[in-house]
Amino acid sequence: MKKTALNGNHRRMGARMVEFAGWEMPVFYTGIIEEHNAVRTKVGLFDVSHMGEIEVRGKDSLPLLQKLTPNDVSQLVPGKIQYSALIYPEGTFVDDLLVYCISETHYLLCVNAINTEKDYHWIADHLEGEVVAEDRTFSYTQLALQGRKAIDVLQSITDIDLSRIRYYQFDWGKVDGVEAIISRTGYTGEDGFEIYIDPADSVQVWEKLLSVGEEEEIVPVGLGARDTLRLEAKMALYGNDIDHTTTPLEADLEWIVKLEKGDFIGREALLKQKAEGIRRKLVGFELKERGIARKGCPVWVGNKMVGKVTSGTFAPYLKKSIGLTYLPVEHSSVESNFQVEVHGKKLLAEVVPTPFYKKDYQIVCQKGV
Repeated sequence: MKKTALNGNHRRMGARMVEFAGWEMPVFYTGIIEEHNAVRTKVGLFDVSHMGEIEVRGKDSLPLLQKLTPNDVSQLVPGKIQYSALIYPEGTFVDDLLVYCISETHYLLCVNAINTEKDYHWIADHLEGEVVAEDRTFSYTQLALQGRKAIDVLQSITDIDLSRIRYYQFDWGKVDGVEAIISRTGYTGEDGFEIYIDPADSVQVWEKLLSVGEEEEIVPVGLGARDTLRLEAKMALYGNDIDHTTTPLEADLEWIVKLEKGDFIGREALLKQKAEGIRRKLVGFELKERGIARKGCPVWVGNKMVGKVTSGTFAPYLKKSIGLTYLPVEHSSVESNFQVEVHGKKLLAEVVPTPFYKKDYQIVCQKGV
């Protein structure tokens, strides 16, 4: 298994280590519920260095990314970030990703760990003109500092004014004297930052953040709580909620598809699907009876099984059983009822508005950046 530069720290801190996407990663330190609620109420620190980083450089970088992704990369300027996807000709997901605009000829793509090699080859197979792609995954450590107190913790050891960085923007600065990309993004539904640094500086920055965050009761957080946090915020997970069989239109991600921008891989299939209308839609639901809907639980409308739960858990902060599933579009409206089979028993479920969780505070930012 691949290991992040912080593997030894995780072990010394007593983390339970598991295999994830070919990496040995901490699933929790003290417990998923405790770590989840610490992020919701205070602040947590994640090692997410398993995520893939692919750099695209050259004069024809923008045309390449416009061809490969459905969102409009031309709307980005240096310092801005875009949520997007790589799409097959059939209109389905190769992967979802973040696109960082470093310059008009240089982009950084943050992709899912499980798909890094596949994504890199997909991009490399479509190179045209003056452009190169490079898998830089092992050139970066990525730390995620998440929660309402994240800005207070990070501001104490960085040389830039974090209030100038708006959501889905980034800047270059120093963290504890270490050169870093500081990105106001995350996978938790909270305010926070993702910090890209040289792996050689990993231990220094990790330990410094935990040290200066003691007053705010910072905790290290594993992949277990990362999953429950993202589900409460209704953030899709590749391999669960989206994959090579699902399209952005079905996955309630139509907002990343800019059909009017011009040609891109998958555009014709998505145009056709939009014209004909989707047949299923990803929805959020709550169980109305006692039980927990896990991934893979059968989903029923009347006497017909229509699919399976794609993600499900007992939400630690909301204290209710929630999940995501694809329902026939005619049954996908809010307050629609259906059933989820849990341990052989069909339990009543109801479609609810998403995200399940919305933070109760505002991100304070200055104009600029």
